[in-house]
Amino acid sequence: MTGFTEPANTQTALLLLGRGSDAGSERGVDCPGELPAPSDPDLVARAKAAKEALGGNVFVLGHHYQRDEVIQFADVTGDSFKLAQQAAARPDAEYIVFCGVHFMAESADILTGDHQQVVLPDMAAGCSMADMATASQVEQCWEDLQRVGIAEVTVPVTYMNSTAAIKGFVGREGGLVCTSSNAERALRWAYDHGEKVLFLPDQHLGRNTMVRDMGYSLDDCVLYNPHKPNGGLTDDELRNAKIILWKGHCSVHGRFTLECVEEMRRVDPDVNILVHPECKHEVVEAADYVGSTEYIIKLLEAAEPGSSWAIGTELNLVRRLANRFPDKKISFLDKTVCYCSTMNRIDLPHLVWALEELVAGRVPNVITVDEQTAVYAREALDRMLALP
Repeated sequence: MTGFTEPANTQTALLLLGRGSDAGSERGVDCPGELPAPSDPDLVARAKAAKEALGGNVFVLGHHYQRDEVIQFADVTGDSFKLAQQAAARPDAEYIVFCGVHFMAESADILTGDHQQVVLPDMAAGCSMADMATASQVEQCWEDLQRVGIAEVTVPVTYMNSTAAIKGFVGREGGLVCTSSNAERALRWAYDHGEKVLFLPDQHLGRNTMVRDMGYSLDDCVLYNPHKPNGGLTDDELRNAKIILWKGHCSVHGRFTLECVEEMRRVDPDVNILVHPECKHEVVEAADYVGSTEYIIKLLEAAEPGSSWAIGTELNLVRRLANRFPDKKISFLDKTVCYCSTMNRIDLPHLVWALEELVAGRVPNVITVDEQTAVYAREALDRMLALP
């Protein structure tokens, strides 16, 4: 009998359950095998015991979009860059367990010391946006810009939600990293150092920052599609653009539509629409408030009791905020339930498994960025840190 190959749908199901591997992933996926059962009633106690046994040798980071069952064990919660900074500020912790996604753990590895190891509880916890820009695609784009004679006046800027390889490319070519809270400052820095910007990999953050915050027009923006020759653009379109946006997006924030906003206002005329800048331009234009994850949290902290809010960001965070502020009416902007599927791969069984492996003296799922990439990526991060 010839070798049996599982059907594609079976392979996908196994991957989603934390089993098997995805050979087509750029980062490589190796999901651990013997996980505790999700139904194990002792999972919480096991996590507490393992974390206590490790003491100060372990530092657990939890991104805002993580499940509550995981967040309860985080020493610090925050957005991706805050967490990477917090990891770097804990040099005594030998192990950094990052409950987030792959690019975040890479950033933590770049910013932490050589004596520290960054662990990702599930290596398949990636980011669809980050995976929309591969190193080879970006190199091809740069060759296109060189061919039309504009690379030398173009400054690359990459969103934090990108792979270490992309951050390394940007650092090598004199650019910098940005977050959703400092994108405007990063772009202003870029225009002080060049005439054009190549913005990776989230088109919406780049477009919204340029048009909404900096006063440029939509005509100043062009969209580079890495799956088409020359990005699907003419040479003149590339030469005339002020910013070349990469054709990438967040699969969660991209779901919110203008219809969602209009429906919320119809149901509740007093509602405040609060969205993340990764949302589409028409959604951001129709919103009352726009800002990063940290901005969203702080705005709700200061909001008047009894006020009504519809929030366009990941559902785990919205639900947590609704529970935290019961004196305010907080709802999800879309009627369709939408979690970040890759962020949600980090569940309690994976966290328990990772912590117990560390207790046993085995270090699982270590995230390591190669030295050359790390050097250039650190340059791009340091330029961001130096922003006024």
